[in-house]
Amino acid sequence: MTQCRYDPSVVDAFLDHHWTYHPVDATFMGSKDHDGRLPPCGPETVSGELATIAALEQRLANTAEPAELGDRLDRRMMLAELALQKAAATSRSRLSNPAWYSGEAAFAIISLLLPQSAPVRQDSLVERLDALPAFLTSALERLNGQAVPDSWTARAWREAVAMAEFLRVDIRLHDEFSQHWTAPANAAADAFDAFASGLTGFADADPACGENYLSLLMNTIHGLDFDPREAVRRAEEAFDRIGDELVEMAKSIDPAKSWQELIAGLSDNHPADTQAVFESYRQYDVAARRDGAMLVMPAQEYGLEYRWMAPCFRKVSQSLYFLFYRSPPGLNPGQGSVYWVTPPGEDFDAFLRGNNAAIVKTIHSVHHGSVGHHTQNTRARSAQSRLARIAGTDCALGLAFLGSGTLIEGWACYVEDLLMEASGFYEPAEILLLKQYERRNAASVLVDVKLHLGDWSITEAMAFYRDKAGFAPARVEGEVVRNSMLPGSRLMYWIGVEGIKTLRSRWKGDTLSFHDALLSYGHVPLAWIAEEMQRAGQLN
Repeated sequence: MTQCRYDPSVVDAFLDHHWTYHPVDATFMGSKDHDGRLPPCGPETVSGELATIAALEQRLANTAEPAELGDRLDRRMMLAELALQKAAATSRSRLSNPAWYSGEAAFAIISLLLPQSAPVRQDSLVERLDALPAFLTSALERLNGQAVPDSWTARAWREAVAMAEFLRVDIRLHDEFSQHWTAPANAAADAFDAFASGLTGFADADPACGENYLSLLMNTIHGLDFDPREAVRRAEEAFDRIGDELVEMAKSIDPAKSWQELIAGLSDNHPADTQAVFESYRQYDVAARRDGAMLVMPAQEYGLEYRWMAPCFRKVSQSLYFLFYRSPPGLNPGQGSVYWVTPPGEDFDAFLRGNNAAIVKTIHSVHHGSVGHHTQNTRARSAQSRLARIAGTDCALGLAFLGSGTLIEGWACYVEDLLMEASGFYEPAEILLLKQYERRNAASVLVDVKLHLGDWSITEAMAFYRDKAGFAPARVEGEVVRNSMLPGSRLMYWIGVEGIKTLRSRWKGDTLSFHDALLSYGHVPLAWIAEEMQRAGQLN
């Protein structure tokens, strides 16, 4: 059969389809055309979605591979995402997850109140508030009689209760609050309460997605050339090896202390007061840009403003997937991003120790700010692929298109280690902490895969994180619930880092040119970037 020439306008059709079923994603991406809508969840939703997927797949399948890089990556991204959407709709529907409803409902409102959406689109906000009661009523009708993992139900309940309080109380603290929000916000709060009360009577369900679904995620979405069992083998070897490395590294720093003791001691090196904590975020961001400039060109043309978290969000953020740094809306980025700094709570000592120099350096200034996600997101907006400019958008539950994750999360974790090449940026014990991060990422591969192959239960996964991988007890439950809801989303950190290291070892040019080239592709699977670099003759 003769193939047609690829038509770039199919991207518009794909986005229109995606935003029809995910209008909150559209808001986060910067498209304002769906700001007043909530996702459809009625009885015809799945059949309508599958029909559109089939039409788009047919339109794409009849086209030849494009010669232009951007078109080639767009076509590949659409085919992969459509394959995942089809598999999810038929075997793992979001419409069967109560936490999907609570998350979409919550961020339908919050997305319009964040700095990236300023000024608030008043009409759209009220329109969504007005639509929430019907949406949450339909959600309970849809969930009726279904088996649901208990942990998903518990998460949905927490989110719904938190949003009800936010809409009655804390939304009034928003800088642009208007009295005409009051009545629809109160009605929406009542709907959240009713939704929370209705989350009863579900039989517990196994959250495992199964080997076939996980293989689709790894091979088609992430572009990996190995299967889930091989991922387990590699991660187990790395987990054990890194454990041994931690022991030897600790001996070289202080033979009298274990690596756990040395890392715990890092919390003692913290600023003296609240303002000094805030200033440390900026100071280490500046230092990371300065010291890392010989390794990667930091984004200077797009701002990153550190602010205390707005009072209206301080309480609700504790119960939601509320990120202190979000990818800017690629379709409407403005002049810069906001980075929230969480103010002290009742335990002031915990606040100071939690904002120790090592944490602020590694997590805030490098992983998310400066040369991490901030630089990466800035570069992505210039990618030749239209979808690669927005695929890594942080949405209500995670990345807009999961396939972008090996590059996005792989880069942010890789660049933490990259700053070890900047002499003097880290202290020896901070380098030990980075090694622990590496081990935790390998541990997350094991949970991600073993949980969804059915090898481990949620209880067993939690025990592994707590007893073997050294995760903080307060973080364990939320981490495993996220693993269970989003298969294939935690393996991409460690696998992404390993993939970037391999690519760098094969790069024909210098370090700066490698990182510039890597980030120029935008948010696409790292494995595809490797193929494109090979195609361009850039790799040994």
